[in-house]
Amino acid sequence: MPRAPATSAASHRRRGKRRIVGAHGTESLPRDRSHLLASRSFTLRFALAAPPNRRRKRRLGGARPPAPSPRRRRSSVVPPSRFLALRPFVLRYLLAAGASTPCRRRKASVVDMGHLLSRLLRESTDEGGSRVRKRRGKGLREVIDLSANRIQANKASASRRDIGDVSNITLEEVPDDSLEEDLSELFAPLTNEEESEVNNLLNGSAHSKKIIVLHKSSNIEITKEKLWCLRPRGWLNDEVINLYLELLKERAEREPQRFLKCHFFNTFFYKKLACGKTGYDYQSVRRWTNPNKLGYRLADCEKIFIPVHRDVHWCLAIIDMKEETFHYLDSLGGKDSGVLRILARYIMDELKDKNNIEIDTSSWREVSVHIPLQHNGWDCGMFMLKFIDFYSRGLILSFSQEHMEYFRRRTAKEILRLRAD
Repeated sequence: MPRAPATSAASHRRRGKRRIVGAHGTESLPRDRSHLLASRSFTLRFALAAPPNRRRKRRLGGARPPAPSPRRRRSSVVPPSRFLALRPFVLRYLLAAGASTPCRRRKASVVDMGHLLSRLLRESTDEGGSRVRKRRGKGLREVIDLSANRIQANKASASRRDIGDVSNITLEEVPDDSLEEDLSELFAPLTNEEESEVNNLLNGSAHSKKIIVLHKSSNIEITKEKLWCLRPRGWLNDEVINLYLELLKERAEREPQRFLKCHFFNTFFYKKLACGKTGYDYQSVRRWTNPNKLGYRLADCEKIFIPVHRDVHWCLAIIDMKEETFHYLDSLGGKDSGVLRILARYIMDELKDKNNIEIDTSSWREVSVHIPLQHNGWDCGMFMLKFIDFYSRGLILSFSQEHMEYFRRRTAKEILRLRAD
């Protein structure tokens, strides 16, 4: 007995059968395709590309079938406004949408999926999330909700937050807040005299404890050996990092119209803050931001930079006071929301202590932007310094791994001159 031919989803609808509607008003996956949910990527692509079988009518006498009338192809594109709210249901919807439309070529459905994502990135959401604004070449960023209920729900996964978790992340365009500036200055080559001076200090072999640089206001001393960390493959030490941060602070004070109002904590701040029995001790750092000593309060700053040392790896945390956001920048692509929760608690205690202002950071967001990544195991400190350098200028991070050797030599030159350009 011959097997009954399969019918498509469209033919079911033409015969008046009931449609299967999901929770979001979309068609659910047909039962005969439910096993595809557990399939691997190849099976997924095949299921999207393979057309459903059609019923063929038997004709007598060898008559040729009539020429098919032109039909308007139904679109299988998911409305972008619903995509972010679909959560795990999105996979089932894409499978059902791809299977419901006949495809003559394998690549047709794949193209539709790409068009779906491109439309998604161009349009705004209707689910109460942040709007996706179209601006020139600034890229996307994931915005993670740090509200009280989200923090409670994400405690178990704080150390391994997944970017793909659509339930607590929305896409948002990076704001176009960069200052108009000639970027050629950021990559200006060293002069012959500067190259010679840097080579003499970095390429020498004799160990020397002689102090070659003394920064009086911070009392940081740099010897020749300490400066050697700026050699290729060198791990940056605390003295070089902290002195460079002092130079960035002085640079902003010289030209306040050109640079953002920022505060630069040194490399010992976070370790001091995150100590104690509970992993948080505000009193140990309370006097670090004495307004009489600083001349300003943290509430007056646009950005606050906090170096974070993870055993043998440098990362950067940023408190954006203007945008009310937190950033965690790791040149190896890692994330650590635990650091940002500690800083959220710190900034509440700090403003209450210094400004007598009570704020609630539960509505502040954790923003993850696409950043340049290191391709080795020794440039993390240099990446961190350039993150600070570019963001304190209000610029996007327009550098990559290939610039690190130049940045090492430029940093050595600026430390010898005690002036950041």
